Amino acid sequence: MLEIVVETESWQRRVRVSAEELAGLVRRIGGEGDRFLVVQRIPDLPDVFAQVWHKTGGDYTLEHRDGAADRHFQAMADTPEDVITALAGWARQEDGWDAGFAWSSLDMGPAPEVPPLDLDADDHEELERRVREELVGGYTSRAELAELAEEYLVTDDRRPVLREQATALADRMWLERVAEQVTWQGETDPERLTRAFTALDEAGITARENFTCCRNCGQSEIGGEGGPDARGFVYFHSQCTDSAAAGHGLMLLYGGFDGSSETTAAIGHEIVAALQTVGLNTEWDRDPERAITVTPLDWRRRLVG
Repeated sequence: MLEIVVETESWQRRVRVSAEELAGLVRRIGGEGDRFLVVQRIPDLPDVFAQVWHKTGGDYTLEHRDGAADRHFQAMADTPEDVITALAGWARQEDGWDAGFAWSSLDMGPAPEVPPLDLDADDHEELERRVREELVGGYTSRAELAELAEEYLVTDDRRPVLREQATALADRMWLERVAEQVTWQGETDPERLTRAFTALDEAGITARENFTCCRNCGQSEIGGEGGPDARGFVYFHSQCTDSAAAGHGLMLLYGGFDGSSETTAAIGHEIVAALQTVGLNTEWDRDPERAITVTPLDWRRRLVG
């Protein structure tokens, strides 16, 4: 898999695609409503991306940006194969991936100056605390983090954080977290959890991470997530994520789609077994009316973006 996220004009988002999937997406673009792809590496970094635009019958416009406004470049390509090779090389950060193209610099103008935040010490501390909490949870994107920073302190008569200030704050704290996670070694507990959820999903148990905002929403929406052969489900919602990130373990909600306690209990046993297979411990008394808790849990989820 390539460590990238690909977004399409129709807002489809593909995380960690294979080289073959990337090639298929490039060959597909050209029609109305499906003319470009934007590619970011994992983890996403501010103003680092590649993109391609194509209209059926024309050339391909390929761009990449490497941080600063004066590091934004454009080139034309004749064939999708040229674009596929370039984007795959960019994704892998291969030396010379950009060779063979006539790149020109795009003048994006000077970066706008961002005024400092005008917050008292308590508000500033509270805002950074909430942004950091979301970062540690690990499921947010840079755009979502900036939106949170902009909206968190809003009241009926006060909007103290401008969009550009929120983006600057979110990007600074995002980069701090990225630098922190570089020091992590090996597979983390959230990555083990993802492996278990992937195995459960493939075995006919609809498994979703950080799914909806609360239990009521999760219970009402999980039925629409599974395939026709799904036997049951397991998920945790964003409040469960916050609890896990704070060091309190992770509560898993589960059940059988037929509504019987026997199926729910059987699903519970499969979930516990899948978690044990990847090296995670659980607390569960085998009562289908009680949640499964994953504990102890070292919540270090690597950012995607």
